Amino acid sequence: MQDRNTIRRLGALAALVALLAPQAAAAAETVPLPRPRPPEAPALSETAPREVAPPSACRLALTEAIAIAPSVPPISGPGACGGDDLVRLEAVVLEGGGKVALKPPAMLRCTMASALAHFVRGDLASLAARSGSALQEIDNFDSYDCRGRNRVFGAQLSEHGRANAIDIRGVRLANGQVFGFTDRRLGRELREAVRGMVCARFATVLGPGSDWYHEDHVHLDLAERRANMKLCRWEVWDALPDIAPLMPAPRPAGAPPRAEEDGGDDGQEEPRE
Repeated sequence: MQDRNTIRRLGALAALVALLAPQAAAAAETVPLPRPRPPEAPALSETAPREVAPPSACRLALTEAIAIAPSVPPISGPGACGGDDLVRLEAVVLEGGGKVALKPPAMLRCTMASALAHFVRGDLASLAARSGSALQEIDNFDSYDCRGRNRVFGAQLSEHGRANAIDIRGVRLANGQVFGFTDRRLGRELREAVRGMVCARFATVLGPGSDWYHEDHVHLDLAERRANMKLCRWEVWDALPDIAPLMPAPRPAGAPPRAEEDGGDDGQEEPRE
């Protein structure tokens, strides 16, 4: 009897398995397979460091024996402003070892800084020595400045915007004397000497008489022109005449003595304003 019950149970189990097998197979077919693994992305290559341009011939020549002029990064824009091979000209080193500071330091192209350094070392230093003193400072009015000419909106880009120009008001000597390039209180011969020096060294010189923008300083640059043409516009005016001190007007013949006119001296101090 027990064997019959066992046989019946096994038969029922077999029938149940036979019944469920097709459903299980169909369910297995509908189960979504996992998405295939995407191929591995290629490893990001390390960004190659930007190649540093080798020093220019100007940079190699502008040593600390000539000027204190550390290099600065290139400036690109806005627009056409900026440039490469720039330096911060802090001081010019004289042949005897003394230093002439630029106040404030000038941001310039190396070629412009080199031309200015040789002008100071070779021309201005000898001119100052003839006066019995030595150069101490250069009054830098303007160097790199991204702007139009004469600061006029919409005007053609100034050489200042290319770091190719400097405006100088004058110099200070070691004895404290200040020599303004456009100061008419100084002798004309001295100002004419400076004019001849800068016009020989630079491509553009603008000073008094060129336009009213340059009445109190001198503009120097190395602008490139056809056939290396130069532009030197600086009128050296005559020195201003010495003004004699004002003398009191002569007293009329019938005027009383000053003591009587003033009422005499009563010993009381007059109030002061």
